Amino acid sequence: MTPDGTRVELYTLQNASGSSVAIATYGATVVSLRVPDRDGHLDDVVLGYDGLEGYLGSRFYFGAIVGRYANRIAGGRFGLEGRTFTLARNNGENHLHGGLRGFDKVVWSARPLEGAALELRYLSRDGEEGYPGELDAVVTYRLADDDALEIEYQASASRPTICNLTHHGYFNLDAGKDILGHQLTLRASRFTPVRADLIPIGEMRGVAGTPMDFRTATAIGARIGSRDDQIALAGGYDHNFVLDREGQGLLSAATLRGPVSGRVLEVLTTEPGLQFFSGNFPDGEIRGKGGKVYGFRSGLCLETQHFPDSPNRPGFPSTALAPGELYRSSTVYRFSVADSLIGRRRVSARRSSAPTPARRPSGRGRTRA
Repeated sequence: MTPDGTRVELYTLQNASGSSVAIATYGATVVSLRVPDRDGHLDDVVLGYDGLEGYLGSRFYFGAIVGRYANRIAGGRFGLEGRTFTLARNNGENHLHGGLRGFDKVVWSARPLEGAALELRYLSRDGEEGYPGELDAVVTYRLADDDALEIEYQASASRPTICNLTHHGYFNLDAGKDILGHQLTLRASRFTPVRADLIPIGEMRGVAGTPMDFRTATAIGARIGSRDDQIALAGGYDHNFVLDREGQGLLSAATLRGPVSGRVLEVLTTEPGLQFFSGNFPDGEIRGKGGKVYGFRSGLCLETQHFPDSPNRPGFPSTALAPGELYRSSTVYRFSVADSLIGRRRVSARRSSAPTPARRPSGRGRTRA
């Protein structure tokens, strides 16, 4: 139960090979994600807490769906159709990840679907955290038989508003101390440089010749200590990358490899951007699952998204959503292993004493309908 007495449920989706994902209705949060290494051994590859209490008091968004607007909005305000709207300020003078009580801090309603799938819904009221209009948000998690965690987002609004949803999972493919040895590839020739408060300056800058160049597989720790001004401002990586996209549909945006476990994570998305955050936590302040202390760079985030501060940047892709339009977005976190073949079997879903409704048709891509 939350402090106000709201019931919180935990669902587990599992496939026949043994991979599983546990999802809490508080924040539509991925609490655990267990996938095999090259020897078939299952480990939890995401950071989080053992119980609800940890998530209630956390400020790190472990595994949650964040919104109504993921990432930052400068000054906690934006203009839309001739009006200025003031949002909650929870990151200095700026608005971050939906505000003081964003989508990560509310309880979603859940509905199991056919197969290893779960639909979660939240109705954000008009004026919540300063946003105009009601927003009816639906997120569907599906665990496929190829060990892909598919996340589909849909939203509709009662009046003109903005919408930008993402999953804020922290990954450590080796379940180890840090992620500095992980090899990362990003399909991005440009990124959006930031000022001191991590708000984009409005430029799309080339990555060539900078520590931001992950177009070929590079260890995260290789250049994270450089004197580059962007690295210094963020204390590491906390930047939006402009994906090299041609057309719509799912794009293979990133590949992450764990050097010890042999696990490989491929990220596919319909979004134009991806925020790479290297887990620049204060060292030793977070006690997570099993009492483990999450220190500096214990996990990393690959957040598919529209760009930070887009409502205030006409040159960035628009995040405006009007009544009668449908926000749609898809992201896939697909796991595999190097140097081994893990058997795959039929996917199944599990929840005690719960009915299994008919499967909802899935959507692909971000569209306006």
